[in-house]
Parts: sequence; structure tokens; C-alpha cells
Amino acid sequence: VQLQASGGGLVQAGGSLTLSCAASGRTISNYVMGWFRQAPGKERERVSCISSSDGGTGYAPSVQGRFTISSDDAKNTVYLQMNNLKSEDTAVYYCAATERVVAWPGCMHFGMDYWGKGTQVTVSS
Repeated sequence: VQLQASGGGLVQAGGSLTLSCAASGRTISNYVMGWFRQAPGKERERVSCISSSDGGTGYAPSVQGRFTISSDDAKNTVYLQMNNLKSEDTAVYYCAATERVVAWPGCMHFGMDYWGKGTQVTVSS
């Protein structure tokens, strides 16, 4: 599967952005999809994951209540709606996929099989 992330940009603190991850090659229903991010000088961290087959989702505590992950099987696309953005959300955001059947506790960046190129999100304070 090939993944293409888009939707990043510059936004003021408190604003919103929606990231999209368009998949091609195979249907996303075969995968657990995730969003990860990496800020300068920091390790890549997971943000949110979704199992398209059963709709199960998980979120990092730092984004819980502000970010929402969703999927549209018809468009073969996963979204990350980001509200009330903070300066600490500034990072390059990546979408990824794994064929393993994992729930949130197992949705880790080192376990993902496929990665898209990142999209930059910059939140100005």
C-alpha cells in the first residue's frame, strides 16, 4: 500500500486543521492506520490509530479530546481532525499502516509496515 499525507500548514494556536492520508494499492480496511509526528530534536511519537475493520481508535493523552481520527473506506482515506491546536503540536505528521491486527496499546511506530511522506504542521502562538 502507498500512503500520501496532506493537509498540513501554518495555523494560529487555537485553530484547526484536518490531515488526510490517501491510500492506494490496497484497501485500508486491511490495515490498522496511524498518525505519528516528529518534532525537531525529538523522537517520533504516536498520535492516533484506527482499525478500519472495526472502527476501534486510540489517542495519545496529549491530543485526547482535541484530535479525532476517522476513515472513509469509499475514498480509501484516513483523516485526522485537529482542533484547539497548541504550539507543542508543531511537528511533521506522518501516516502509517500495519497489516498486523493491533489495538491502541500495540499501535507503535516501530511496528508499522508502511509509511507516507510527512506533512508539516506549524502552530504559531
